[in-house]
Amino acid sequence: MTLLSMRGVRKTYSTGSVSVEALRGIDMDVELGDYLAIMGPSGSGKSTLMHIIGCLDVPTDGSYLLDDVDVSAMDERQLADVRNHKIGFVFQQFNLLPALTALRNVELPLLYAGVKRTLRRERAMSALERVGLADRVEHRPGELSGGQQQRVSMARALVTDPALILADEPTGALDSVSTNDILNLFQELNDAGRTIVVITHEDEVSKRAKRVVHLYDGQFREAMEPALAGAMS
Repeated sequence: MTLLSMRGVRKTYSTGSVSVEALRGIDMDVELGDYLAIMGPSGSGKSTLMHIIGCLDVPTDGSYLLDDVDVSAMDERQLADVRNHKIGFVFQQFNLLPALTALRNVELPLLYAGVKRTLRRERAMSALERVGLADRVEHRPGELSGGQQQRVSMARALVTDPALILADEPTGALDSVSTNDILNLFQELNDAGRTIVVITHEDEVSKRAKRVVHLYDGQFREAMEPALAGAMS
């Protein structure tokens, strides 16, 4: 089953009389249970594509269906609802609120969704247990290592049971040991059926994916091919 489908997606930014075409006709499909890495140099359009996949922006032209819903022309309220229910985000800089405990940070998407307190706490605890942080629920971000903070971020991404996990340079701020731990966790989640799309410039990250696609100047220059055999190691 196709979870994500784009056809002819373009994105143009205009400043006065100057227009820049960041995406130039993107066609892509991501199936349920897929694990796709999108790679490309700086300025290739990776961030723009990530924003559109994550419903943080909409295309100038083309269509984007997520879980059979056309999100191409949604307004901000509708996009926020899709983000909160269908997408779990993992960012390079974690984006945790420093004054809140790990548990409270993970609860936030459920709070925004109007989930009652008892159920919020139960689901947040379960998500933190899933990423191996059951003993750190009352710690604030400043009391956690970088790898632990990223695990909190992943628990927050999982807590709404989203259709898609979207990760933007998820290991960019981590040391090699923490990077390996996070990549192993992504592998476990994918093995359990989670659909993952990761934006990265790191070969170590892309080799763990099932498929890799390269973006240059707003276009895919290579067909989506299976990752190297090392992806399954």
